[in-house]
Amino acid sequence: MNRDDRRFLGALAVLGGGYVLLIAAMFAADLFFTSPAQLWRALATPEIRFAIVLTLLSASASAVVSILVAVPLGYLLARCEFPGKRLINAVLDIPVVLPPLVVGLSLLILFQTAPARFFEKHAFQVTYAVPSVILAQFSVAAAFGVRVLQAAFSQMTPRSEQVALTLGCSRAQAFFLVVLPEARRAVVAAFAIAWARSLGEFGPVLVFSGATRMKTEVLSTTVFLELSVGRLDAAVAVSLLMILMAVLVLWILQHLGRSDAIDPTVRR
Repeated sequence: MNRDDRRFLGALAVLGGGYVLLIAAMFAADLFFTSPAQLWRALATPEIRFAIVLTLLSASASAVVSILVAVPLGYLLARCEFPGKRLINAVLDIPVVLPPLVVGLSLLILFQTAPARFFEKHAFQVTYAVPSVILAQFSVAAAFGVRVLQAAFSQMTPRSEQVALTLGCSRAQAFFLVVLPEARRAVVAAFAIAWARSLGEFGPVLVFSGATRMKTEVLSTTVFLELSVGRLDAAVAVSLLMILMAVLVLWILQHLGRSDAIDPTVRR
């Protein structure tokens, strides 16, 4: 490697490394801000324990529903041509690019309409209740799941599916017996991404669900509530717990490998 190449790569390393150091410094500052005893006391409070349980349940429910939507949508967008496909692609990007507070406000306004009020009156309460937490998380997380699976299905060769069709399988049988098993790692990756996104969702949950203690409080809103009353040690403890959860999800994704989400033998 000549001198110019070394200088170029060194400049890239400095620019990229500066950002990596910033992120590492932020997490290190959180870690050394408080002692393990203080962290345990904060996490042992009933309110935070409730938030932990609700976060795990709601993020898991949101991720499951996201996959139920992302698998068919990702498949259709990757494999089929139909009128309005570009419009659907644009609509799916809206939750990703919109400010989170706008998503929450839009959900709140939606449930002020007559059909939504009728549903809440005759079925079950959504607004400012646990279902609103799941819906707020799902409204954003599903878009990420769709994009992951759309990319995965696009990379898969349709040859296996076509062979199944020629052997007498219906379209549904070919999908469930051939396509979906081949995309299983991508489905797991999409689930992990949707779960992680749900874990960190704040704006839509705050606006649409509120941040009521022991009712609709999740970890992201717990940080906000603890900061608002000046309990910085509790806010840091919850933040560290969320970081730990996020690292676990990233570890899962890293081992699945975004590039390995589909078996190499079924790529184009």
